[in-house]
Amino acid sequence: MEKIVLIGGKAGLGAARTSILLGKIFTRMGYYVFNYRDYPSLIRGGHNFNVLKISTKPVFSHDSNYDAIIAFDQLTIDLHEKKLNKDGFIIGDKSLKSDKLIPLDIDNIVEKVGVKKIFGNNAMIGALLRAMSIDPDEAIVTIEKEFKESEKAKQVFNIGYDVSEEKTILEKPDNKPKYFLTGNQAIAAGAIVGGLDIYFAYPMTPATAVLHHIADMQKKYNVNAVQLEDEISVINAALGASYAGARTMVGTSGGGFSLMTEAISMQGITEIPLVVYLSQRTGPSTGVPTYTEQGDLKFALNAGQGEFIRIVVAPGDANECFYRTAEALYLADKFRTLVILLGDKHVAEDNYTVEEFSKPILHDKFIINPNSDYKSYELTSTGISPRAVPGQGAVVRASSYEHDEYGYTVEDEEKVKLMKDKRILKLKPIIEEINKLNPITVYGTGDNLIVGWGSTKGAIIDALNELENTRFLQISYISPFPAELVEKELKNSKNIILIENNQTGLLGDIIREKTGIKIENKLLKYNGRPFTKKEIIDGVSKWLK
Repeated sequence: MEKIVLIGGKAGLGAARTSILLGKIFTRMGYYVFNYRDYPSLIRGGHNFNVLKISTKPVFSHDSNYDAIIAFDQLTIDLHEKKLNKDGFIIGDKSLKSDKLIPLDIDNIVEKVGVKKIFGNNAMIGALLRAMSIDPDEAIVTIEKEFKESEKAKQVFNIGYDVSEEKTILEKPDNKPKYFLTGNQAIAAGAIVGGLDIYFAYPMTPATAVLHHIADMQKKYNVNAVQLEDEISVINAALGASYAGARTMVGTSGGGFSLMTEAISMQGITEIPLVVYLSQRTGPSTGVPTYTEQGDLKFALNAGQGEFIRIVVAPGDANECFYRTAEALYLADKFRTLVILLGDKHVAEDNYTVEEFSKPILHDKFIINPNSDYKSYELTSTGISPRAVPGQGAVVRASSYEHDEYGYTVEDEEKVKLMKDKRILKLKPIIEEINKLNPITVYGTGDNLIVGWGSTKGAIIDALNELENTRFLQISYISPFPAELVEKELKNSKNIILIENNQTGLLGDIIREKTGIKIENKLLKYNGRPFTKKEIIDGVSKWLK
């Protein structure tokens, strides 16, 4: 059973808030819900809409045809009614025009209860649940948790429920309540569970919410959320805090990441542990700032001057955002390296249903108590120098210049080469560690293979159920690239289809570079919007035939 509901209206009317509240109601009842957000770069006005997919089975993407519409204005009806299914219906104020409208007198309802007009959205929620034959008590518990003025919110909800009519019956789920959260919320939670001490950021869509979520939790979990004046300050402050022993992380999008590249190079030579959350949006430049794209992959792999090791990991949904973030903090500390957590607007801001989280094992920070002859960059067989921090009785050096084992500046050709070789030695133990973390995942069975990364996972997983003889290779760790594992899957496939949210197939280029295999069949989307299940099915089927 699947039902799809669109909630739309001008920015400021509460479309996002209403869709999230509905999502929480349904996930509490045991349904699986996915929520897609579509909004322009406006604080007021424009047209915002959310698409909720509600199902008795796991769902990870949205669709473009609807069973119901909650319309906060006439424009929502004008734009989306044509995609309403045959038996679909619309919930809205009586002033709106549609043959399929279930009309509500919103002004009269809010006046009767004595609340602001925005509370009228609860009447529409009530009307929708009545139309879907849902017991109103299922929603009351959620409303009580979400509203300070819960009694008045419940009154408005009940009036909307009572004046509506039953249109369809939802099959009841046989499941327990679930979590309903965005990728950004999962990243914030994963960072805290992963031992985060300080998160630095300057607000930039779509990474901003991580700063807000960590700030909300900082007193409870004894972490710090720090907003500075720009991204250059952010990353340099983070390196300073990490040098002093704090487990640190920064967050930004493409424009902010551009400003960070000089300090990223400094990380490469100082070997100060650092995690950077890079949440992609549509570029180049400011581009389309509130929409999604996977266009920064090669930028993440190559940003900064010179050659140095970095780890790049791309989670595909909220569940992975949680675990991969904890992994990123662990890997950065253990190997004194840079880890880039590569997301995008789609995975960052859309809501996923998550069954539950089992707490990852918290690891030590790999900080030693040094002796008086401590070497900040001691030569070891693994390339990993024991890490100490200032204040422990020994001098701890970090420099943007090339250096010897003690951290003193060198320009001698032999010593320069020796230190570069030391840093590259870390690659082997890093690969061994990442191989334990499943750098690739294969879903389904079949001779045909879909290849993707990051947020395309959701629509591909949903489409896989309707694609015969087809499996999906998700590549999560893109640097170091798991070439042998990927090559094995590619060589054992009949038809290979690359799916990416960018214009040229960036992952395909990397696969060819690392394995020598060129993927000819490419399904690419680069208009700022993520794939739907139908687009995947239609696009892939032409090659399977």
